[in-house]
Amino acid sequence: MKTFFDCLPCLIRQTLDSVRSTTDDEQTQESILRDVLKELAEMDFQQPPAAMAQAIHRRIRKTTGNLDPYVEKKRRLNDMALKLYPVFARRIEQSANPLELAARLAIAGNVMDLGVKSNLDEAEMIAEIDDCLTTPLDADNVAEFAQAIDEAENILYLTDNSGEIVFDRLLMERLPREKLTAAVRGAPIINDATIEDAEYIRLAEVARVIDNGSDSPGTILDDCSEAFRHHFERADLIIAKGQGNYETLAGSPYPIFFLLRIKCSVIARDLNLPVGTVVLTHSPHAVA
Repeated sequence: MKTFFDCLPCLIRQTLDSVRSTTDDEQTQESILRDVLKELAEMDFQQPPAAMAQAIHRRIRKTTGNLDPYVEKKRRLNDMALKLYPVFARRIEQSANPLELAARLAIAGNVMDLGVKSNLDEAEMIAEIDDCLTTPLDADNVAEFAQAIDEAENILYLTDNSGEIVFDRLLMERLPREKLTAAVRGAPIINDATIEDAEYIRLAEVARVIDNGSDSPGTILDDCSEAFRHHFERADLIIAKGQGNYETLAGSPYPIFFLLRIKCSVIARDLNLPVGTVVLTHSPHAVA
């Protein structure tokens, strides 16, 4: 998906949020902001927003020397989600449709995106979860998702954010472990989940865990490692969480189910759905 003009205010806000959380020095903040504005003026709008976000956050890390500006916030989000994990694990076990409920919870976790909202408290997260549990979800797509899981031999689950990855675990627990590989980002970028987050929530208990070798807040295949691309190419079912993965993979010729909450007008327009919609949809190549 290309970058739209409406993406620019979000990218600038991300820059401000990140530099303010990294350094109190106003001269450094101003220098980074000016550099980012120059890059935005020269960027290729045919590239996805995740490519520009990657360049922005690389510059922030290089200038400040802070390799993971969001590390404390990521730990807080993981702890918030882990606190709720036992409650929802029991609800899934008791559900008449465990897979659908687990998918809804995984989508609900997509609210934990500091690239969209820089501060998120527990009350907001719980409200989002409650909303996702009652918002309509396309029944045909849920049925096709279940069928695709049953028929798949190699499932690749592309995670998105820290905190959210705990809710992803709830869904992964409903998938056949022997077929499942979970992928995280290859290096810190905003609050996207990395190997450290996967280890913190003990994700290896339910899936083989790899990283994609990239520090993009999405899945830009040309920027990913050869090892990751091998897993990607051999997967006959790819589950892609969040807007960043949608932005970078929508329209690609792979068997992908996208799970996300629409959080901006750009994605809403692309999917022809309102902001706030709970989405479980697939590429044309994901179903026969």
